[in-house]
Amino acid sequence: MASPTEIRKGKVIVHNGAPHLVLDMQHRTQGRQAGFVQVGLRNLHTGSSTTTKIRSTETVEILMTDTARLELSYVDQEGWHFMDPETFEDTILQDDMIGDARHFLSEGNSADILFVDGQAVQVQLPASVELEVTEAPDAIKGDTSGSAQKPVTTSTGLIIQTPLFIKTGDRIKVSTADKSYMGRV
Repeated sequence: MASPTEIRKGKVIVHNGAPHLVLDMQHRTQGRQAGFVQVGLRNLHTGSSTTTKIRSTETVEILMTDTARLELSYVDQEGWHFMDPETFEDTILQDDMIGDARHFLSEGNSADILFVDGQAVQVQLPASVELEVTEAPDAIKGDTSGSAQKPVTTSTGLIIQTPLFIKTGDRIKVSTADKSYMGRV
C-alpha cells in the first residue's frame, strides 16, 4: 500500500476493486483541513473515466505494470493474436480489450500492450499510424472551391475525410486521437 501522494500519471491503481489507469493527478490542500489528491481515472475493464478525491490519510494499491511492443500476427475467433518479435510468445486479446483501436491495427504492425500484474489489459496506440487506402471515389471535376474533401476507406475499414488527390492504393497517415487525415506517406 502506498500514500496517495505517490500516485503519478500513467500508473495503475486499484479503485473500487478494479484496476484504473491514472490520467491526471493534482495535490490539493484546503486551509486547516487535511490535503487530498484529485485524480482522473480510466477503468481498464470498462473504459469509463471518472474523477475522484483520495484523502492523504488513506492508502492506495499501486499495481505493477509493464509495457511491451508486440506485433499483430492475425485475428481469428479466439481474438487478436499479438507476437513478441524476440521470444515469439503469443498474447491473445479479446475484442472488448481492443475497442476502437481496431480501426488502427493491421497485420504486421506493432502496438504497445499494457500488462498489469502479468496480464494484458489494454492496447496503447501511437499518436499516428500509416494505413493503406482500399476505396477512394474519383474526385468530381470542378469541385475544388475551398478545401474540398472526400471520404475514403482504409484497409482496416476506417472511413475518413481526405483531400481529393488521394486515390486507392495510397498510404496515408491518420491521427489515432481524432481519426483525422494527417498526410500522405
